[in-house]
Amino acid sequence: MDSSARSSGEAPVGDVTRTDVLIVGAGPVGLFAVFELGLLDLKCHLIDILDRPGGQCAELYPEKPIYDIPAWPIISAQELVDKLMEQIAPFKPGFTFNRMVSSLEKLEDGSFRVITDENEVFEAKVVVIAAGGGSFQPKRPPIPGIEAYEGESVFYSVRRMEDFRDQDLLIVGGGDSALDWTLNLQPIAKNVTLVHRRPEFRAAPDSVNKMFAMQETGQLRFQVGQVTGLTGEGGKLQSATVKSPDGDVETPCTRLLPFFGLTMKLGPIADWGLNLHENVIPVDTEKFETSVPGIFAIGDINWYPGKLKLILSGFHEAALMAQAAKHYVAPGERIIFQYTTSSTSLQKKLGVTG
Repeated sequence: MDSSARSSGEAPVGDVTRTDVLIVGAGPVGLFAVFELGLLDLKCHLIDILDRPGGQCAELYPEKPIYDIPAWPIISAQELVDKLMEQIAPFKPGFTFNRMVSSLEKLEDGSFRVITDENEVFEAKVVVIAAGGGSFQPKRPPIPGIEAYEGESVFYSVRRMEDFRDQDLLIVGGGDSALDWTLNLQPIAKNVTLVHRRPEFRAAPDSVNKMFAMQETGQLRFQVGQVTGLTGEGGKLQSATVKSPDGDVETPCTRLLPFFGLTMKLGPIADWGLNLHENVIPVDTEKFETSVPGIFAIGDINWYPGKLKLILSGFHEAALMAQAAKHYVAPGERIIFQYTTSSTSLQKKLGVTG
């Protein structure tokens, strides 16, 4: 999916994308919010720091079984995400991936202007924070001086594959991200070296087998060890020192992709002027609205007495939030509560017959 894909539900105006509701976070709760808001004719756009929908489910444990989703005795995390994407398809939400929301401003008309770390501008009547425990941010490896190369030669995600074309690429890690990008970037990179501290991996066996097969044919290089130093000038890498069982190895590289996992941080949301409680956002239990009118928080990011950090709870919160959000987008419009099982108008929106 394109990292900045926009659906017909939004209205790009110049460099501004306008939508009814902007959702920060595309995990299960954020995705289900699209469904509840869509039933009320509210158009949504979602922004997520990851490169695909699903949040923690897709990034950390896609194959892990979940046992407490109603009507599903067992469902994998990725299957749940896939089902939610199927469920919201009739509402044609827009998605912007590989982006972090960097700032938020309330406009004179009461709507919000949100800007991403790539200076993309969105405006919406309502903002919904569904960012789990916060935004996923990559863990920086303990390599001296790595900060000087970040954004120039060192990257923690792949936003544009073309940035790695004809480069001497060094990838560090032993999970799915490291193996996937080793395989995907090998055809366009000048050289690819994968470094991991041991020859065993946490990645999908098929990916591991493909990597070793390509190593045997000389298409890429695998090195057991750890990166302990970097050499270069002006942010431009020239080589990396790899500490291997046989001693230090100087490995030429112009691009470094370290995949050391992700950590959760509240990030720029902490600077939005919201009341905070131990790094989460207090909300009421009627609307799940924050201390700022028009900004809601649902899922693991919020807090209220008796809060349970369950996907199930987030779904409930999304349903009540949507009813309140409608009043901001269409003030004065009467909301008639309807059941999808009996409402022909809702069934028409969903593209099903009664």
